[in-house]
Amino acid sequence: MEKGLIFDIRHFSVHDGPGIRTTVFLKGCPLRCVWCHNPESQKYEPEKVQRTTKLDGKEYNSSETIGSYMTAEEVFDQVKTHIPIFDESGGGVTFSGGEPLMQPKFLLNTLKLCRANDIHTAVDTCGFALHEVFNLILPYTNLFLFDLKLISPQKHESYTGQPNHVIFKNLFLLELNNAPTIIRIPLIPGITDDQNNLEAIKSVLKPLRCVKRVDLLPYHHMAKDKYRRMNLPYKLEDLKSYTANQLGEIKSFFNDIDIPVTIGG
Repeated sequence: MEKGLIFDIRHFSVHDGPGIRTTVFLKGCPLRCVWCHNPESQKYEPEKVQRTTKLDGKEYNSSETIGSYMTAEEVFDQVKTHIPIFDESGGGVTFSGGEPLMQPKFLLNTLKLCRANDIHTAVDTCGFALHEVFNLILPYTNLFLFDLKLISPQKHESYTGQPNHVIFKNLFLLELNNAPTIIRIPLIPGITDDQNNLEAIKSVLKPLRCVKRVDLLPYHHMAKDKYRRMNLPYKLEDLKSYTANQLGEIKSFFNDIDIPVTIGG
């Protein structure tokens, strides 16, 4: 039986699609974004990390393993008790990561279980996946949360480790199938937020009818401790958080597209 490698299941999520949701985080990602907020999601393997706890002036060290294998049925067992909450709030289940499309068979099986039980399904994706995999899950996915980071092929490869032509191909597949999509734009100071990149993103979005909303996701330092625990370099140490005025200016930049734009999702 196909198993998925899961590193977290969070209930009562309100930022991963409509309503109150359960978000299932799958391990493994083809990108290596320098601003990644979930470094524990990148490798497709269980990983041990160190945790230090301070109590009464003393430090206690322990280790934990991130990532465990579960069947679609085991995941659904954790999901199904929340069906009344989904029904009441208009919520459902979101598959995130990492990149959930890296585990296509497991993802498909779990999507099918959810849809068979009338649960709204969303897939949060970087878009870098086989065209065939998108076609495979399309009939069982109510909503796609789709990242658009950098439009310049050179910059995209420099900052994520992969080219972006595959991502555009899959985005246009969603448009061709009129698949409801929320575009997510990570705002990284000095990297994704320059005028040329935002203009290019806007040019991509304007003709798309499948896009129902655009979410601007401001950079923050909340992942800093994760990098420390995993003994990974934190490359964006010196970046400053956006002010409310700066975010307002970026949001207003999209005023001329006929798509709702939010800050933070």
